[in-house]
Amino acid sequence: MDIVLSLAALVVLSPLLAAVALAIALGDGFPVLFRQQRVGRGGHEFGMLKFRSMVRDAASTGPYFTSSNDSRITPVGRFIRRTSLDELPQLFNVLRGDMSLVGPRPDVPAQRGLYSEAEWRERCSVRPGITGLAQALLRSECTDAERLALDLRYARQSRGVGGLWRDLKIMVWTLGRLSGKGSN
Repeated sequence: MDIVLSLAALVVLSPLLAAVALAIALGDGFPVLFRQQRVGRGGHEFGMLKFRSMVRDAASTGPYFTSSNDSRITPVGRFIRRTSLDELPQLFNVLRGDMSLVGPRPDVPAQRGLYSEAEWRERCSVRPGITGLAQALLRSECTDAERLALDLRYARQSRGVGGLWRDLKIMVWTLGRLSGKGSN
């Protein structure tokens, strides 16, 4: 499912991907993509792709997390973050096998300290996703504790039956959140 849907999305969304890349290039120059080390299944690190929404030297001028009023976010970046267009290059991470369409969002290595050893093992037992329970249910309003609990809930439920149905529901909920219609 991941491969087929990712390829289809890349084909259908290619004009939008090109338009976002052009807007970033015209607004703040190159590069248009940002690669950040994230932790995937089994604790293996990989370079997650995003459209660049911050100034070019943002990583050297602040923390790994941002707030809504972060001065490092560019004007185009504000729009692509609000609409989640900055996440679309992760479809390439899905094709490479680093990520899935649905799963816990991949953490940066510095976030490992938020988990106990058992929680970290459980968190890393599934492939991270472009969207997950936290994004589908709470989007960016969730706290670290809520996100952690929802990520672990997803990892625990992935061992049960109905995984495909659950993932499809999460994708629908996410699209509902993005369109402003909420979840469930």
